[in-house]
Amino acid sequence: MTKTPIHYFFICRPLLFLILITLNIQPVSAQLSLIKPLFDGDHPSKITFSAPDSIKELISNHFKLPDAPLIDQTAQHIFIRRAKREINGLLATEGYFTPTITLNHSSSEDIEMLEVVVKPGPRSLVSGVTIEFQGELAIHDEKKQKRIKKLRKAWLLKSGAPFRSSDWEEAKAQLLSDIRHRDYASAEIIDSQATVDPDTQRVQLTVVVDSGPAFYFGDIVVTGLDRYQQTEIKNFAPFKPGDAYRRNLLSYFQTTIQKIPHFSSVSVSIDSNRSKHKAAPILVQLSENKSKRIALGAGYSSNNGGRGEINFSNYNFLDRALNLNSTLRLEQKRQTFFAGIDTLLNENNIQYSLGTRLQRTDIEDLETINQRVNLTRSFVTRDTQRQLDLIWQREEKRPAGGFSQTIKALALDWYWRKYKVDDQLNVRQGSISEIRIGGASQQILSDQDFLRTYARQQFWWPVGKRDVLFIRGEAGFTLADSRFGIPQEYLFRAGGIHSVRGYDFMSLGVREGDAIVGGRVMATSTIEYTHWLFEKWGGAVFTDIGSAADSWEKFNPSVGYGTGLRWRSPAGPLALDLARGHETGVFRFHFSIAVAF
Repeated sequence: MTKTPIHYFFICRPLLFLILITLNIQPVSAQLSLIKPLFDGDHPSKITFSAPDSIKELISNHFKLPDAPLIDQTAQHIFIRRAKREINGLLATEGYFTPTITLNHSSSEDIEMLEVVVKPGPRSLVSGVTIEFQGELAIHDEKKQKRIKKLRKAWLLKSGAPFRSSDWEEAKAQLLSDIRHRDYASAEIIDSQATVDPDTQRVQLTVVVDSGPAFYFGDIVVTGLDRYQQTEIKNFAPFKPGDAYRRNLLSYFQTTIQKIPHFSSVSVSIDSNRSKHKAAPILVQLSENKSKRIALGAGYSSNNGGRGEINFSNYNFLDRALNLNSTLRLEQKRQTFFAGIDTLLNENNIQYSLGTRLQRTDIEDLETINQRVNLTRSFVTRDTQRQLDLIWQREEKRPAGGFSQTIKALALDWYWRKYKVDDQLNVRQGSISEIRIGGASQQILSDQDFLRTYARQQFWWPVGKRDVLFIRGEAGFTLADSRFGIPQEYLFRAGGIHSVRGYDFMSLGVREGDAIVGGRVMATSTIEYTHWLFEKWGGAVFTDIGSAADSWEKFNPSVGYGTGLRWRSPAGPLALDLARGHETGVFRFHFSIAVAF
């Protein structure tokens, strides 16, 4: 009969048992039974860690304690090895290179306690920084050496500062960004070392940067176009082939294209291949919007009350990239219908517009119905706008308790604006200057001779790390024999947001019957201090002064002051202000917000 493995098993098992007894070796099952668990179901474990407050959050956020009890010494040893390895790595990122990590035992009634005790040791400090340059920037030239000196001075992680890995990486990234900002688009860090001396707790930093060659703008290569021509995009470029590379010009080029409604996404970059540095191609990637769009909107302003609007746009009118725009906007104090056609900028930075508007207003017991047609020529650069308008308008003026009249004027307006700000949405430093001059003559389709002048100046100054001081001033004067026969657009009223808070919108002017109408002179100013409590929330205190009148002899400025709440929204800062009119003693809220849907 053939013997199977089962037969051998039953024959050999007694013999194997006798051998184990002879050699004094216990079976495996017996060995396991002698190992006593440190924790079992009747004696639950609790694992905690102890560390100074300066590192406790770092460890608790990135080091994971075991989910299950450590059942024996082997599990303890595995855990403490992992703890030392991971916590050592975490503390090294904060400059602690000689920590001690121990596992303490204790017990409380039926609970076995394990405590991971972390002592970070002394924090290492930066003992010195060496920044070396290679490439064209390292050439012994006075301008280049001056720039190198400036780059070294701007290095963020200074000697004597605590060493942190995040600060080290940020300092290197900022250095590289500063170099690439001008001329050297392909600059790179070819070596960086942080040499730690654990005995002295000092870290020596060394960075070697290769600037590469200086870059110059080449041809613009546009992709993603279907309905539009490349030349229509190239006209927006603030540089020409052969100009020295500047990253801020690329950013401005991208931002300018993003502002026109023809495209849903825009990406502008330079080809940083060093072999093309003498004429580096500029790569523009576009995604076109649908050429026709209908939009609805709603909002509220303490100047004009609630608002609803509907807008229709055709961004490729007559298949010539013309922007046809029409808007019906209904506000509590003002109702407007507008339609217009705008060209894109041409190669000379000039844009033309043709528009028509029908508007009714009812503000401070003055009702006006205005019809106008305008032809506009605009010259637009990175920080300047010049505009010339030819405007014909007809206005029906109906003051409550006063004399109604119909006014016609054909006016020529000139407008100049210059701005230099650090951020167009959330300004912290910079200035804006604006001048307007316009007039009409009885000899050319107008009821009255007049010349209107207006100037505005705004300044922002940073205070400390977050705060901002804002100062604004404006003044206007209309030269004419009388205010009668002049459209309200060429006269002045004050009060409300961006004027004198604490007073209703356009409530400061000339009384005519029961209404407040525009006068020939105006001046207002503001001083405002904003303290940002958090990144997006802040508070402001302010004082406004100003008024409007029919002459400087009758000019009597009003004062408003108050406090407000600020929120940095994606569309710019929104304000909720509570202001008191000094002359009236009345408190008013001033608020403006809009939501599109």
